[in-house]
Amino acid sequence: MNILKYIIRELLKRICACSPVITVKIRYFLRFKRFPNLKDPQDLNEKILYLKLYSDTTEWTRLADKYRVREYVKSCGLESILVPLYGAWERVEDIPFDDLPQQFILKANNGDGKGTNVKIDKAKMTERDWQSLRKRLQGWLDSKYIGALSGEPHYNGIKPMILAEELLPSNDGEKSLIDYKLWCFNGEPFSFFICSERQEDGYHATVDCYDLEWNRFPENMRNSPHMTIATKTLPRPSCLDEMIKAARILSKPFPEVRVDLYAVGGKTYFGELTFTSLGGMMDFYSPDYLSEMGAHVNLNIP
Repeated sequence: MNILKYIIRELLKRICACSPVITVKIRYFLRFKRFPNLKDPQDLNEKILYLKLYSDTTEWTRLADKYRVREYVKSCGLESILVPLYGAWERVEDIPFDDLPQQFILKANNGDGKGTNVKIDKAKMTERDWQSLRKRLQGWLDSKYIGALSGEPHYNGIKPMILAEELLPSNDGEKSLIDYKLWCFNGEPFSFFICSERQEDGYHATVDCYDLEWNRFPENMRNSPHMTIATKTLPRPSCLDEMIKAARILSKPFPEVRVDLYAVGGKTYFGELTFTSLGGMMDFYSPDYLSEMGAHVNLNIP
């Protein structure tokens, strides 16, 4: 990103941070060619937008933080599904790279996984690679108004940190870890949004929809610029029931939340809690399915 683009982007982020409602309406119109119904929200996108703009998102700020959410998972009695953590740091110079294992993953605690995590294999790192990595990590820590351009103010309260976690291996035959993203509405699991064959940039992936019995419903999906509908059924994970049980516990306090999990070697691992999937502007689901999901979200609007 050149200097001019950087300056323009930072200015836009500051402006959008001051006007999240206007930002949401403009971005939604550009994507769907209509304005969202925020007075009487109906589909899942509209209900996510309503929640992020007009409800108390204090807990979202705490639980969207990939470091602080670990305490919440522990408090729910699910410490066993946490990925082992090697450390968390507020300054790049404090990261003890020499003491970390040969392979690990670094993450920004306030990132969305798209360009804010990196797999490290120390045996393959050159001095130039280390210099580039440190510069990249510093950029994560310096980034402000993370959710401004998507109208997600709850991200602004997250203090930036760098996390180092155990690098989970992909299962045999998988090009990347499969993300088992379990939609939960008013504390009840509803369906899986599956991301597989994810590219290194974090954006491009193969996607699909499954119900809780592991029946596949590709007709609920739509191709989008960064997502392609899968063409085959994935094997039912052996820990499916365990994932559903964990999601039910973690989602209990919220009208809607997506509980993102992994399944490695038959064991469930926690990924993150996602309250604003694609900022509440998901174009990878069919309109009918967005309406069906939205009908299960009770907002208790006066």
